[in-house]
Amino acid sequence: MRVGVVGGGVLGVSVATHLARAGASVVLVSDGPLTSSASGRSLSWLNSAGERSDAYHRLRMAGIDRYRTLFTHHPDADWLRFDGGVTWNAPGEGAALLATHTHERAIGYDSVLLSPRQVAERFPAIDATAIPVDGAIWNPGEGWVDLPSLVEVLVAELRAYGGEVVVGAGPARLEVGATGVTGVRAANGGHWPVDAAVLATGAGVPQAAAELGVTIPEATPVALLVRTEPVATGLRTVLNTPRAAVRPAPGGGLCVDADWITPSIVGDVEQGWSAADDLVAELLHEGSKLLAGCPALRAASVGIGHKPIPADGEPVVGALPGVPGAHVAFTHSGATLGLILGELLAAQVLSGEQPALLAPFTPARFGATAPEPVLAS
Repeated sequence: MRVGVVGGGVLGVSVATHLARAGASVVLVSDGPLTSSASGRSLSWLNSAGERSDAYHRLRMAGIDRYRTLFTHHPDADWLRFDGGVTWNAPGEGAALLATHTHERAIGYDSVLLSPRQVAERFPAIDATAIPVDGAIWNPGEGWVDLPSLVEVLVAELRAYGGEVVVGAGPARLEVGATGVTGVRAANGGHWPVDAAVLATGAGVPQAAAELGVTIPEATPVALLVRTEPVATGLRTVLNTPRAAVRPAPGGGLCVDADWITPSIVGDVEQGWSAADDLVAELLHEGSKLLAGCPALRAASVGIGHKPIPADGEPVVGALPGVPGAHVAFTHSGATLGLILGELLAAQVLSGEQPALLAPFTPARFGATAPEPVLAS
């Protein structure tokens, strides 16, 4: 089977690699460089913390399992680690923290409630004075992945299986004939006849699906991620706190983000996005206050852009109704789900059968459709 995959982030690359492993003839078409969009500015926290639907939790746990398998082949990698995660709420929100911990324990998710003193004893890299008296949750089974590094590994495998990788192609669209998808055509003039295709363009998926006659509601915000210069902190865990989320990064730096900065981001898709230097400095200061010794954090890069999120918060994965051969992958938590969705969606594309884990997340669940797509001549 000839399959075109549109999108150079972790989902597109994962789907393409799993397709190639299974013997498909694959072309991966990316608008710009690989991981130049959401995958390049993701905190990439591997987790299923908090409360969500049972089906979504199962899928996320399967996603973490696949990373653990990958970890056995790369135990010394500096881009994939399982050193747990530590989370705390704002002062006065202790009841919510306890409720989260209780829920996690009830579903078998490894969750330990720690006092600030216990955090200080177990994690000397964390400044325990930043933690409210209610304490923090430690989830020992969590981890993080550096998606650009992962994509580099997957693309090497994709090419080894004979897959074609096209970068800098500009926006690409699916061509649809009377019997379904027939090709992928890119803005740079590239054209690839295919028997099936996958749209994995992050925040661009709803618009691309609408052009094919299917509505996918979305709640995609603009988000910011700062990568710091190398700094000696000793931090190994992922930190999720009210004012900043922080994780280690390859090369000795940190990745830092926070939701509160989103309203202050200016710009648009056409002109680009930006955030004032003082806001970035404030975010880094908030991150620094979480770390023992309050080390000075300096920005090495600032990535801003859309963070793909479906309207109901759950993945949208599988065949597009009414468009034979067309499939989509659109989700929050693309890092946690990157490997498992690539595996399951590739299997669906090749067999035509929907994996049970994906059944709750079909695009058809939204019901509404856009106008009929224009068929290719």
